[in-house]
Amino acid sequence: MGANIEVFPAGFLNIDKPKGWTSFDVVARLRKITGVRQIGHTGTLDPFATGVLPVCIGKTTRLIEYLSDDKQYVATVQFGKNTDTYDIDGNITEIFDKKVRKEEVFDCLKNFEGEILQLPPIYSAIKKDGKKLYEYARAGESVEITPRKVFIKKISLVEFDEEYQVAKIEVECSAGTYIRSIAYDLGKLLGCGGYLSELRRTKTGRFCIEDSIELDRIKTIEDAKSAIVKPVEALDKPIMELSETEAGRISHGMYIENKSYKNSDIVILVYNGKIHGVGLVDNNKILAKKVFEVL
Repeated sequence: MGANIEVFPAGFLNIDKPKGWTSFDVVARLRKITGVRQIGHTGTLDPFATGVLPVCIGKTTRLIEYLSDDKQYVATVQFGKNTDTYDIDGNITEIFDKKVRKEEVFDCLKNFEGEILQLPPIYSAIKKDGKKLYEYARAGESVEITPRKVFIKKISLVEFDEEYQVAKIEVECSAGTYIRSIAYDLGKLLGCGGYLSELRRTKTGRFCIEDSIELDRIKTIEDAKSAIVKPVEALDKPIMELSETEAGRISHGMYIENKSYKNSDIVILVYNGKIHGVGLVDNNKILAKKVFEVL
């Protein structure tokens, strides 16, 4: 008999997504192995990309919005060509003869630091008038794409192969940043074209590639259980240790007294190492925003 949501521990799995798999493929496989239906991932990776894919099991799906969503990637950019998807899976649309030097790439990356306006790829799942952008692209329809503000905390050149015109860059960025667009825009600024040929996500929030587990290593329920990350360890929010009385009040949806947190803060409410709720600071009170049986 398969596991069910009552006997399988709620928590997160820090999966190292393999190349060629969609994020949904990973979720489907874990549902089959664990028997738990309530499973979701916290941020899509394209099929050709690899790396950190946090997956939430059971009631931890209700905690997704409280996870830190800053990302870190190692990206490989192939110069000399453009593709319609801005990545290796697309069709080549332009070929360039120009060759660039390492110093040019290094200097050009400075244009992407800080808050920038980024134009998402037409082949993306962003919706415009209720329709995904890639649906317009596949239908051959033109559509106006609105630039979006994203924040690049750090972008650096790791290595550059001048003969093959391939750059490896490291990017620390906010959620919603398209690394494919950075590859395309970098090639555009350099005048040599460029597309994303490889992508590896090395960090998202508190989930790091060093602590991840390869999907192939999870073959049984016990494999999955042994890899579970406790919810309280994954959240990047202030933790408030509750007294027994406070835990009782929170479990009934009642407020508790605020002694040290700023107004409008989100606070994770913990008793005996387990999450009992999520609180919203309202001046001298902490309101029970979400209540859990125990996570």
